[in-house]
Amino acid sequence: MLQLFADRKQELEFLEQHYQSQTAELIIIYGRRRVGKTELALQFTKNKPHLYFLADRRPETELIQELKQRMSLYLKNESFAKLAIKDWIELFQEFTKWNKTPHTTIIIDEFPTLIETNHATPSIFQKIWDQNLKNTNTMLILLGSSIATMETEVLNYKSPLYGRRTAQLKLAPLKIHHLKPFFPNYNTETLMHVYACLGGVPAYLQKFNPQQNFWQNIEQKILTKGEFLYEEAEFLLREELREPRNYSLILKTIAQGARTYGEILNQTNLDKSILSKYTSVLEDLGFIKRTYPIAITPKPRKGLYTMADNYLNFWFKYIFPNKTELETGNTQGILNKIREDYNTYLGHAFEQAATELLTEMKTQNKLPFTFTTIGKWWHKNNEIDLIALDEEKQTATFLETKWSTLKEADCQRTLQNLKAKAQHFRWNRKKENYGIIAKKISEKRHLLKQGYLAFDLTDFEPLMT
Repeated sequence: MLQLFADRKQELEFLEQHYQSQTAELIIIYGRRRVGKTELALQFTKNKPHLYFLADRRPETELIQELKQRMSLYLKNESFAKLAIKDWIELFQEFTKWNKTPHTTIIIDEFPTLIETNHATPSIFQKIWDQNLKNTNTMLILLGSSIATMETEVLNYKSPLYGRRTAQLKLAPLKIHHLKPFFPNYNTETLMHVYACLGGVPAYLQKFNPQQNFWQNIEQKILTKGEFLYEEAEFLLREELREPRNYSLILKTIAQGARTYGEILNQTNLDKSILSKYTSVLEDLGFIKRTYPIAITPKPRKGLYTMADNYLNFWFKYIFPNKTELETGNTQGILNKIREDYNTYLGHAFEQAATELLTEMKTQNKLPFTFTTIGKWWHKNNEIDLIALDEEKQTATFLETKWSTLKEADCQRTLQNLKAKAQHFRWNRKKENYGIIAKKISEKRHLLKQGYLAFDLTDFEPLMT
């Protein structure tokens, strides 16, 4: 399991700093399902006195009794389990009295589930904090997978818990350059293949067998009926949404290439009055994202929709439309279809990965240019994959991404087109850079001598550690 924390060093250090504060700490950790919140909290407390409790949808009285039992085990005192406890406040009040451990960490996992059961839960835990914990050396960690609930009911200024938290952490999926520990024998190109279908969600990455090749894993772990990754997308939607059918239709439409609100509206035939609500919910869940052209102010009213989650993108592009065939056992036929299309599919994921890799190179001071912001740009018929802007130095770097092997003639043609499109980008700059990011560039040295930027997988390979 240590590989899961290949890139959680920063988060662990963050938690450790607060643990060493010698004061009470109320830490909020939230993020999408499967991203590794529980594993992070348990890794952090591995050698510390701690109490872990997972909330579920049982009646509140049963949950209180279970936590009381866990507290009794923690205290190593069976008498505590025999106390007549009527509510959460009394439970924590008694635990604080009985607990003699100098520094205790209490983890409550899936805190939003308690809020579902009792909407007064934030107010209850505000009282628990104010009356029992804030003057102790206790660290209370509240974990939540429902991002919307955590942000509105726990972190929002209207929440009773607002102002009580001492720190918060929104746990994001791993980036592409963090995948190597999961697959030590895969090369950079294969890691890109993995990233394009699983993203950086640790629970998904761990389902692949690093001893098998990429396509064996696709066949056995995603295309096979009954496997976790075959069922996971539908489970997520059932768990998070009341009307999974309509949301599935939207996700399929975006995964199949619809990018504008109008395209989604026309292809789903959903009522205009509810589509905005549905897309907003999917954005909140982190399933899709709406992007706007970089450096355009004021922000345009309409953006472009894309899938934010690579696993869901893969699933709704290849699994959902072929479910009938997969259910009848035509795994090999669907696998062949995916293999034929996969290089085309990789284009979007490569653009996303390129952004992450350039950002990491910037962090390590390994880039020949600087930027303060990076993103996509489009206007009318012109579109540029990536523009990196340094607002202080007034430098604009224009980049095209290509998931292919490029010869010099291809590069020159791409660069000339890029320069022509860049003339339509209205941003006051003193200097311009132009470059290409590709799977492989055969005459890269020649391009560099001409003053262009050129990156391929060989440049990114040192980051994949």
